[in-house]
Amino acid sequence: MPAFAQQAASAYRQTEVQSRTPLELVVMLYDGALRFVGQARDAVGRKDIPARRTAISRAMAILSELQSTLDMDKGGVISEKLDGLYVYISGLLIDASMKQSARPLEEAARLLTTLRDSWSAIARETAAAAPGQVTR
Repeated sequence: MPAFAQQAASAYRQTEVQSRTPLELVVMLYDGALRFVGQARDAVGRKDIPARRTAISRAMAILSELQSTLDMDKGGVISEKLDGLYVYISGLLIDASMKQSARPLEEAARLLTTLRDSWSAIARETAAAAPGQVTR
């Protein structure tokens, strides 16, 4: 991609992120994690170790970001459960990498999809409850 096109795409992504609510940003993180888990699954099928490693690393970075946003004091049991799920999903990604297997990636994708859909519903409900807000 030419340099000017990369700069334009980067500016667009930055504007998109800045215009989102915190809940929408969480959904975007899940979308990214799911995209990278899918890329890792495809790479396992192709036996493309560098691509698998990169995709799993990116998915793990997103899980780490999701974990770091948990407020363990205010979130109570929900934050604890989410933290446990993120640790479990990270373990699945490590397992997939070590065993060169798509099966743990499929389970990770299933769990991430469930979480993503739940956060998306919360974001929609919150936006609907706030008059004058633009919903996506």
